[in-house]
Amino acid sequence: MKRNYWPLFFIGIFSFVFSMIIWTIYSATNTPVHEDKTFLKSYQDLNKDFNDVVDANQKFLDKYSFKLNINKSEFDLEFKDVFLSQRVIEERSIHKDIFNMGDNFITISIKDKNTDKIIEDVKIAINITRPTNDNDILDFTNEDFIFENGVYENKFKLPFKGNWNITGTFKIGNDTGYFFIKSNAI
Repeated sequence: MKRNYWPLFFIGIFSFVFSMIIWTIYSATNTPVHEDKTFLKSYQDLNKDFNDVVDANQKFLDKYSFKLNINKSEFDLEFKDVFLSQRVIEERSIHKDIFNMGDNFITISIKDKNTDKIIEDVKIAINITRPTNDNDILDFTNEDFIFENGVYENKFKLPFKGNWNITGTFKIGNDTGYFFIKSNAI
C-alpha cells in the first residue's frame, strides 16, 4: 500500500504559518511605540491646530522681540524644519551643527516691542530629543533656567553625536510662541 504524505505537508505549512503569526503579534506588542510630540502636542492636535500655531507665532512676534541663542547661533520662532526630512537638514540647512556633543548653552531674551521692557514672567517649556526614539529626552522648564540681566540661561549636556530635535513653547499671558528646530550634534 502506497502512503500519501500530502496531508502531513499541509499540516506542516499550516503549523509554520500559524506560529509565524503568533511570533509577529508577540514581537509587535513588545516593540515600544514613541509618540511624536512636535510643539509639545500630539501629532493629531498639531495637524488640527497647525494654522493656529502659525497665527500664534505671528501674534507673538508682533508684540514681543524674541531671541533664542543655542551655542551662539541666533534663532527666531522658527518651525519650518517640521516640513523637512533629517537628510535635508544634514545636507543644506542653516541649522546644521548647532549642537555639541557634551556641553551646550541656551539663552532666551524676550522684550515687549512697545515699551522695550524685558519680560520676566515667561512660561518656558523646551524639549530636546533624538528623532528616532524617546530614550534621550531633555525637558526644560522655568526652573531649569537662570534669569540674569534680562536673559534666561541654561547649560545642558548632549550624550551622543547625531541628529537632535529641539522644540518648545513660550507663554506670556494668553500669547504663545512655538519653535521647532532639527539639527545635529558634532
